[in-house]
Amino acid sequence: VSMMAKRTIELKEIRGMSDELINETVVDLKGELFLMRCKKVTRQDYRVSDYKNMKKKIARMLTVKREREIERGIKPRESRKLKAKWKRSIVYRPPPSLAAILDAQKTEEDKA
Repeated sequence: VSMMAKRTIELKEIRGMSDELINETVVDLKGELFLMRCKKVTRQDYRVSDYKNMKKKIARMLTVKREREIERGIKPRESRKLKAKWKRSIVYRPPPSLAAILDAQKTEEDKA
């Protein structure tokens, strides 16, 4: 029962986000997912549960995004076209966790 309560709270937060913020968050989370896959391949420490939870969070955000498209009357075929257009327009940047690590390394180098 407590897990359902967490999900409803999380869904309320996601539904309160704008479409642009959802898109940016999805891009950041997918970058984090890529970093986790890299850690797995290089046999670094990572938590498998984080990987699963991140995938679910991305799915929830994309579901809310699709719900909004349905409310606007966008058909599935149009939705696929919009998704392809959105994917082409993505400006890739390092995920927030990697940016924080790089900043920390830069400050250590500056001190040395």
